[in-house]
Amino acid sequence: MTELGPKGASSGASSGAAAPRARLPFATLFAYAIPTSGIGFMFFMTLLYLMIFATDVLLIAPAVVAVILGISRILDAVTDPLAGYLSDRTRSSLGRRRPWLLFSSLPLAVVFTMMWAPPAALEGPWLTVWMAVAIIGFYAVLTLVNVPHISWGAELSPDYHERTRVFGARLLLLNLGAFAAILCLLYIISADEPRAVVGRVMMLVAGATALMTIGSALYLKERREYMQRGPERIVGAYTDVVKNPHARLLLIVFFIESLGGATIGVLTPYMARYVIGDISFPLVVGTYMLAMTVTVPLWSPLAQRFGKKRLWLCSMLGTAFGFGGFFFLGQGDVVQTFVLAGFLGVAAGCGNVIAPSVQSDIVDFDEHRTGERKEGGYFAAFNFIQKSAAGVTIILTGFVLQFAGYVPNVEQTETAQLAIKSLYALFPLSCYLIGSLLFLRFSFNEIEHGVVRRELEIRRSREAG
Repeated sequence: MTELGPKGASSGASSGAAAPRARLPFATLFAYAIPTSGIGFMFFMTLLYLMIFATDVLLIAPAVVAVILGISRILDAVTDPLAGYLSDRTRSSLGRRRPWLLFSSLPLAVVFTMMWAPPAALEGPWLTVWMAVAIIGFYAVLTLVNVPHISWGAELSPDYHERTRVFGARLLLLNLGAFAAILCLLYIISADEPRAVVGRVMMLVAGATALMTIGSALYLKERREYMQRGPERIVGAYTDVVKNPHARLLLIVFFIESLGGATIGVLTPYMARYVIGDISFPLVVGTYMLAMTVTVPLWSPLAQRFGKKRLWLCSMLGTAFGFGGFFFLGQGDVVQTFVLAGFLGVAAGCGNVIAPSVQSDIVDFDEHRTGERKEGGYFAAFNFIQKSAAGVTIILTGFVLQFAGYVPNVEQTETAQLAIKSLYALFPLSCYLIGSLLFLRFSFNEIEHGVVRRELEIRRSREAG
């Protein structure tokens, strides 16, 4: 078992699992998860449609769009550590997480609307500047909402398996937002004037998301024992993350996976339209999301039976081979496309529920070592790695399309089709396989977590006494 020795803690700790915790009420899970329905809509609409909207509707060059998107994700990744640290360190009568959700919701609505509704009179370089400001602003403000929100989820319960339930609820509501985005996409791509329709729809979504986020923040309560326990210094906070052996391994795995996973959002419209043909990419994504959503209730009981590590490893391998199967598809392979999309949805759903649950557990390990609570710092670090990798992949994708001879709204050459298929299938296959091999070394399990939780409870009792 990994050496646990915390700073300033007794070495003669009790062993065994921590005492069982009461299940969180449905109202708490719903209140926590409801903002992600709006955030999920925003995220998936941006992920799935923004690049092709910019290239095929606004007629901005693919490489230019890719650079804007890539820079926005990299800058967004840089702001994550700062947002996580400041969220952990926030001291107010409202708590650590609540102020961020309350005061960032309206700015998020503004920049999201800007991104989809540029003034009709703008064109050329000025249109490019508008989109750059809007896109970079959107991802920056989204960080100020998302990092505190997911960190709050890790604080709702210290129980090893209850956390899987918390993040299952979060994923379920996020997927409902994604379904709404898919329905809107079906409407938008069939509209005679998609640019006008997009602007009106996104304004409504932005307003609804702001209201749900504010309502959630006002309803939820923060755990008092975690307040005033944030890190003292930003450098020291992230040094502790790197010193945590479990976190260090997961960061490497996340980076490699994210290099491959970023292609699905950017290239699904191109794959559906220019490689498969005669298929609606929103329906493909809808199949993926449906499979992800209906299987959410499975992962908590399966994690209790087989363990989080085994389940997450199966998710990685399933994702790898699901992506790889797309390389063998071509014109007219509609049924195979939907089958693979459903398979990928199941695998991704498992990973999206288990991953934040495991990340929450290693935050407890860090508190055991350092005496500080750094949910914001840890989730910001994972977001930083994920977004940095995604930014690199997005930039790579844009330039590969440009140099492969991609031309909007026409039949693509064999070279361009091969480039799309390779980026969409072989690149993620390789990344997820490498990530799976590295993840085999992860060792922090339920027994170790139980020991950590027991010692933390003993320490808090002594401090309170």
